[in-house]
Amino acid sequence: MTRGASAPRWHADLALVLIALIWGATFVLVKEALASASTLVFLALRFTIAGVALAFAFRGRYGRLSARRRELRGGLLAGICLFAGFAFQTAGLRLTTPSKSAFITGLSIVMVPLIASLVYKKVPGVSEVLGIAAATVGMGLLTLEGPTLAIASGDLLTAFCAVAFALHILAVGHFSAGGSFEALSLTQIATAALLAAATCGWAEPPRVVWNSSLMVALLVTGLLATALAFSVQAWAQQRTTPTRTAVIFALEPVFAWITSYLVFGELLGARAAAGAVLILAGILLVELKPIARGKHP
Repeated sequence: MTRGASAPRWHADLALVLIALIWGATFVLVKEALASASTLVFLALRFTIAGVALAFAFRGRYGRLSARRRELRGGLLAGICLFAGFAFQTAGLRLTTPSKSAFITGLSIVMVPLIASLVYKKVPGVSEVLGIAAATVGMGLLTLEGPTLAIASGDLLTAFCAVAFALHILAVGHFSAGGSFEALSLTQIATAALLAAATCGWAEPPRVVWNSSLMVALLVTGLLATALAFSVQAWAQQRTTPTRTAVIFALEPVFAWITSYLVFGELLGARAAAGAVLILAGILLVELKPIARGKHP
């Protein structure tokens, strides 16, 4: 392969690494911001900022967007999954640590082939079964606590978030092929913003205390971790493979742990660290398939 042909893939891979870094770092930002805002108010503000930014970025393409009915339907479904994922993740982050939240969220990558197998009625491969088993054991080591092996409520909420994000990955993968990533990106973000705004008044007591840490968190998560990240991901996946994308995104919980260590001094115990390693191993087994080659359904 020539240098010119390989450059776009490296550019795409580097862009995905930067996305994983941004997403990993935002766990700490959101954790601190939740002291100043209720979960759904924070999400409503975050997605509104992202939606306005994307509407401005795509302002010259409204005619094309209105004609993309398939992508609009896909964006609606993806937006529902996206809202559910972030709602569970943000609520769980109030009750667990940033690094644990990131590693449990990473289980969504492992859940994709399992859910896809159920949808498409296809038996998972050997590597996928082993990867799911390793990640499940890893989540147990990371989350189960005390002599009764109870799972903390924050970790359980985050596990639900992983399921929602797995469904989101499948929805985006189904509706983005050969379509307009602008229409899909804008519609899913707008849907998530509307759902958060519609529920923040009755699902929980709305609360917001404006301060610098909340403003920084909203701008970083809204502009960088949502509007920019989801658009760049769609661009990058046109230039690299899904497997490389998933493996690069496995760096997200690693970046989250490093950020949490630098900011909070958080250290994982031996048992939790072993669980984190097993989750990462499960992700790599599922995506790289070293035992049996094959594609996801």
